Amino acid sequence: MNNILGLLRLRIKRGINLAVRDTKTSDPYVVVTMGSQKLKTKVIKKNCNPQWNEELTLSITNFEENIHLEVYDKDTLTVDDKMGDADIDIKPYVECIKMGLDVLPKGCAVKKVQPSRTNCLSSESCCVWENGKIVQDMILKLKNVECGEIVLQIEWIHLPGSKGLAGV
Repeated sequence: MNNILGLLRLRIKRGINLAVRDTKTSDPYVVVTMGSQKLKTKVIKKNCNPQWNEELTLSITNFEENIHLEVYDKDTLTVDDKMGDADIDIKPYVECIKMGLDVLPKGCAVKKVQPSRTNCLSSESCCVWENGKIVQDMILKLKNVECGEIVLQIEWIHLPGSKGLAGV
């Protein structure tokens, strides 16, 4: 608990135009890693545009560390096929959280993050004030694959007793 700064909730919403790894479709799932933490979504059978709508929560100990996503096709008799990967840079989001904003109109954009060579964003991503918290919606373009994107949202969760943002 001493090293934890807080929690980050990832809402893995859906996949768009994921690569075909079986005969005509795939059975995709997402693996999220950060440091020694590894989480995964459920498998969606026979769907290259899966709807996961799953929440995964990571313990954050270092804001400099990227979150790595890998998409796989579940196979029964062989090793699961890789369907691409992407990295999430949480530093722009953390900058928004550190602003200490607490009263903004719902839907107010705090920061806009543009796609670049150093992130996997496929379009502009906004850090937005929603229901008393700042969230960031993003669409990540998968690397090392012919096609595919992942739609997700991140949200900071303050952990009572943790160092929080003051620990940085």
